[in-house]
Amino acid sequence: MTEDAAAPRPEARNPRGFADRRGRDVAAERRIVQQVAAVYERWGFEPLETPAFEYADALGKFLPDADRPNEGVFAVQDDDDQWMALRYDHTAPLARFAAQSWETLPKPYRRYAYGPVWRNEKPGPGRFREFWQCDADTVGSDRPEADAEIVAMAVEGLEAAGLPAGSAVVKINNRKLLDGLLAQSGVSDAAQKLVVMRAIDKLDRLGEGGVRDLLGKGRLDESGAFTPGAELAGPAIGAIMAFLSAGGQESRSQTLDRLSAVVGGSEAGAAGLEELARIDAALKALGVPEAQARFDPAVVRGLEYYTGPVYEAELLAPGAVSLGSIGGGGRYDDLIARFTGEAVPSTGFSFGVSRLAYALNAARLIQGAAADERRGPVVVIVFSPDDMAHYLEAAGELRRAGVAAEVYLGKAGMKAQMKYADRRNAPAAVILGGDEIAAGQVTIKDLDAGRALAAGVADNEAWKAQRPGQVVVARTALVETVRGIIEGISS
Repeated sequence: MTEDAAAPRPEARNPRGFADRRGRDVAAERRIVQQVAAVYERWGFEPLETPAFEYADALGKFLPDADRPNEGVFAVQDDDDQWMALRYDHTAPLARFAAQSWETLPKPYRRYAYGPVWRNEKPGPGRFREFWQCDADTVGSDRPEADAEIVAMAVEGLEAAGLPAGSAVVKINNRKLLDGLLAQSGVSDAAQKLVVMRAIDKLDRLGEGGVRDLLGKGRLDESGAFTPGAELAGPAIGAIMAFLSAGGQESRSQTLDRLSAVVGGSEAGAAGLEELARIDAALKALGVPEAQARFDPAVVRGLEYYTGPVYEAELLAPGAVSLGSIGGGGRYDDLIARFTGEAVPSTGFSFGVSRLAYALNAARLIQGAAADERRGPVVVIVFSPDDMAHYLEAAGELRRAGVAAEVYLGKAGMKAQMKYADRRNAPAAVILGGDEIAAGQVTIKDLDAGRALAAGVADNEAWKAQRPGQVVVARTALVETVRGIIEGISS
């Protein structure tokens, strides 16, 4: 036995949080990106592609103060000793690009981007380390109407992605409301504010009791693990809980009235309320229904760079049960200033494409075969190597007519070829046996009509005897007949 033969074989496995995707899943994500990107372009946003890697210092607040910046991101050291990291999202690269290119850009600059992002964090169901996002951002406008446009596009994009009416809602808040409330409560420490935001962000998962614990001394979970709290005093905790309860299912204007009673006395709170009022007016002018975009003070978003309005898209099951966040964003007026020293008002929204596709599949929210199965190519069955030219010509003719088609190039018999076509979800199988070729004809099997019987076909004679969902036509009618099957008008 050679040394190579004795070496242990590596185990074929995926890194955790990195998934392989076959045709159906790839097609589902591609469809979401295409539909959402079409919405962005209708609103006047132009595409932008940035590289997968950014210098680590460009990602700023995502990185710890450590020798190797790989917490939260995947980082490598370049040959000039500079750290590079795979992009965490599409927003930080946009900020870097805008800072580099500001003099040449139209202002405001409206761009959209899509592609994979990478996060070095614990994976879980529907939570990946590599996944796709599709973003739209307006850079250079401080108008609340720019925020309203982003929200309206998110609502339209959710519908374009295939979500039925009533199955998603975009929740809107303003970081300034919480800033004003905390200022009134005497909370000024930045680290303490961050703990408060993270506590509020867990309201859906932990409930009011869990949030109260995290705003106070801390929380002991069921496993016995203790999470330190924000150490707020009782009155401050009470004010925050009253703030959170000001949201609800009523109209946006009613929510604003309730929020005003809680935070209206502070300068930051009043500014946040004014911005939300202008967003509400713009959403009404844009025709965005109250049920699809509402104000919710519990939405804070986890990233530190948000400075004003924040948004979160939530997927709902029938009965309005939350299935989790499928996108979000907000205003980040200080992100570009990290490079230039000057604040540039910016706002944007990001669809979690992979998460949305995963959620749609899990919830079966899109009805019909097109949502669950990707239609495969027409399969040309092979009987004899001597007739291969006929098979190749038929497949080529279909492709030139815009019909996906392939010649079976394995070595199996008729029965296995029909199983192959079935597994490919082929709409039709093309039969060109010796008799058909001699007669100038072609046999076409409608697999949607005859799929149940196809598994029992053992050979060509059995096929011709059963004739499940098949038709014999002139060879010149191949394309027309196959198109009829695909379009669902075959007899």
